[in-house]
Amino acid sequence: MDIQAALHWLYVVAMAIGAFYFVLLSKNPRGVPKQEYVVAIFIPTWSGLAYMAMALDQGKVEIAGQLTHYARYIDWLVTTPLLLLALGWTAMQTVDKDKPLLMAVMGTDVVMITSGLIADLSQGWTRYLWYGVGCIAFVVIMSLIWGPFRVKTRGQGLELSSLYDRLLIYFTVLWIGYPIAWIIGPSGLGFIDQTIDTLLFCILPFFSKVGFSFLDLHGLRNLHLSRARNGMTTRALR
Repeated sequence: MDIQAALHWLYVVAMAIGAFYFVLLSKNPRGVPKQEYVVAIFIPTWSGLAYMAMALDQGKVEIAGQLTHYARYIDWLVTTPLLLLALGWTAMQTVDKDKPLLMAVMGTDVVMITSGLIADLSQGWTRYLWYGVGCIAFVVIMSLIWGPFRVKTRGQGLELSSLYDRLLIYFTVLWIGYPIAWIIGPSGLGFIDQTIDTLLFCILPFFSKVGFSFLDLHGLRNLHLSRARNGMTTRALR
């Protein structure tokens, strides 16, 4: 087994552990809606399956000497919109869900991931054209989660707005890593080799998927617990 396959198998195991942990967490939801746990469980499950294909030397194709891991894009095409949905649900935790806004950010994400796949399958200058389209979509996503999403939290109490801000910073830092890793890797300028590229695309997804869901669910659980305690205190004072 080569080092890239070993990294992929390690990722599969990590995703399985993450999914199992969220299953256990869902047994005692503590006021957090069930669908939040379903999404958190599905994300590492799907991602782990996609990476298992790569560990088995599947989910990749070589075009003009350039290796494209299309299984990554199959993973991202499903999981990244769900991550944005989870972030949106947190931003709109106690208010009506803004479905057009959620659809806009998830749809833009599909454009971003699809553009990245086309870029990876392209040659010459068109590769960077499609990469640029993906980067524009990325900027639109950032503007939505830092703008309208963040505004939604401001009328729902300091605890929720603080939680969202922490998640947003964590989310943004990790997601910025993806286009950087792509452009410096074999798909872009080739500053790093395929092994380092594989390592980066195991570390970034783990923390952006399992890490984010861990922080999101525990933050929401603590928030609901705190509000329940405050409600009990208020009733006791009456």
